[in-house]
Amino acid sequence: MQRISLINESEHPELAPLIQQIKDERGGRFLNLYRVLAHSPGVCAGWLHLFTELRNKAKLSGRIRELATMRIAILNGADYEYQAHVPFALKEGLSQAQIDGLSDWRACKLYEPRDLAVLAYTDSMTREIHVPDDVYAAVRPFFDDREMVDLTATIAGYNMVSRFLEALQMHPEADHGPRKV
Repeated sequence: MQRISLINESEHPELAPLIQQIKDERGGRFLNLYRVLAHSPGVCAGWLHLFTELRNKAKLSGRIRELATMRIAILNGADYEYQAHVPFALKEGLSQAQIDGLSDWRACKLYEPRDLAVLAYTDSMTREIHVPDDVYAAVRPFFDDREMVDLTATIAGYNMVSRFLEALQMHPEADHGPRKV
């Protein structure tokens, strides 16, 4: 059971500008994630800004962003995050077979060397937090300084998303159409 109530926009006219911004930046929808975050408007606005930057303004390719995000969702058992990002992963060029292979990516032969380095970096940041030098050395040649910051912030950010969703036992919206988190 979801632990925090969902904000009903009609009951909170004081949140109208924030809700409109969310809808403008998230495909016209006031998603459950933001309906919970809106209990703390400042946190909600900061969250929205951070993820708009990571999704729409970062230099990192969408394919790499979604590869890392999907792996994080699997590692953290975050079904909401996983379901929300499958359509984006496909749109960004990951195949369904690559998505399906993420649970055991080391045994899967569908990834290029850059993907493997990103997946190892994602696993390390998510599971151990402290990234060993050899894992960092393997991923670093594929990205310039800005891309490394974007990649690291993306992994850290989507770990925050899954931890938030799972701690509050949040569930995906009833339909499973594309959404932006």
